[in-house]
Amino acid sequence: MPFLSTSAGPVAPVFLQGFALGLGLIVAIGAQNAFVLRQGLRREHVATVVGFCALMDAALIIAGVFGMARALGDRPQLARALALAGAAFLAWYGWKAFQRMRHAGSLQAAAGGEALSRRAALGQAAAFTLLNPHVYLDTVLLVGGLGAQQPAPLQAWFAAGASTASVVWFSLLGVGARWLAPWFARPTAWRVLDGLIGVTMAVLAVAMARQVWSGV
Repeated sequence: MPFLSTSAGPVAPVFLQGFALGLGLIVAIGAQNAFVLRQGLRREHVATVVGFCALMDAALIIAGVFGMARALGDRPQLARALALAGAAFLAWYGWKAFQRMRHAGSLQAAAGGEALSRRAALGQAAAFTLLNPHVYLDTVLLVGGLGAQQPAPLQAWFAAGASTASVVWFSLLGVGARWLAPWFARPTAWRVLDGLIGVTMAVLAVAMARQVWSGV
């Protein structure tokens, strides 16, 4: 990927920015992650659940990036205001990650209970994904808004980076569940993750703010 470039600049930095943002937002203790981990522990419809969650994230990210790009295309002042709001949100999100380090929790997945049919597993995955209001804030507004700030030839690469983060994370949870479950049950592991998330979000916030001010 380092050798790829467009008329607007190299692809790799934009792809990696989208990947880092997507991963920072999706790595959290939550019902969706616990459900994917549960299915992985049970070896039950893992590919179906992982594929559905990753596909839904990708669809929302693509809709957000290109929808926001069209909405902000002829409104440069609104685009800058949204970018600054996004930078502020990233800074706040990073600060919250640092705060979570002081009171780290754990991700537990109950492996018991009755087996789920494929349809029931998909129904639960859909509920955990689409009925969570935060998914729209993260994918459509935040990732979409920041992705729309990229030059048009690079917007697809930003969306691809953020979508790839979802594929990687859900695949790790589902396929690597038996290895990851004990690790995620330790608060220390989440302290490390939250520290990495905090640093990543702080760096992205500074980069976004500098990009906005340099374009003024």
